[in-house]
Amino acid sequence: MDNSTFVSLSLATAMQTALDVSANNIANANTAGFKSEKVVFDSYLHREGSPSERRDTDFLIDRGSFLDESQGALSRTGNPLDLALQGDGWFAYETPEGRTALGRDGRFAIDPEGNLVTLNGARVLDPGGAPIVLPPDLGAGALTVSQDGTISSEANGVMGRVGLFAPGDLQSYERLGAGMLVPPEAAPGGLPPAARETRLVQGAIETSNVQPVVEMTRMMSIQQAYDRALKLIGEEDNLKRDMLRRLGGQT
Repeated sequence: MDNSTFVSLSLATAMQTALDVSANNIANANTAGFKSEKVVFDSYLHREGSPSERRDTDFLIDRGSFLDESQGALSRTGNPLDLALQGDGWFAYETPEGRTALGRDGRFAIDPEGNLVTLNGARVLDPGGAPIVLPPDLGAGALTVSQDGTISSEANGVMGRVGLFAPGDLQSYERLGAGMLVPPEAAPGGLPPAARETRLVQGAIETSNVQPVVEMTRMMSIQQAYDRALKLIGEEDNLKRDMLRRLGGQT
């Protein structure tokens, strides 16, 4: 396989990764608190031949992807159990599988046992990393959540506090689905609290920061580049077959 084939393969492989990332972004355009991913590519310059007859070949290298941490827009719902984050802080959850995850999806509910949970059943954690438990018969309309996460009601006073955490290096986290991220090692109790600039907005949710029109345009460009790479590979194969036929006809 010569360099032209390797160049086409490097382009096709990188475009396949970019296509998967864009498709996942579009699929989560309506997922509350979802943070989109961006791909990172680099080029590798390969030089061969003598200084007087040097040939340079550029290869495309897939460097992976990174999380876009930009703030999503706030959407007012009027539901007292919907909480939106403004700032760099993150919620912490305990998933039904017992894993600890971070996320910014603040669509909460109270289960029959009084646990404050996400729509997927993950329990919301307090600043100490423990599940938040509220009176099961507490009406959602009687619940108030302040900007620092303190949960209270007129009848019960202060009942708990929603934990807000600073995740550190988000690029090292693993995606768990539903907009959740799993820390590589640290548990919520070991994470520093979010900055004071982070505040909660009750009765609202943070929408996904995915821009569907931009992602669709990007996906079309990626698909075109991928098709070009495959076409180049096919043309290279055709040239080789034609060359072999001609050489075979001369013997």
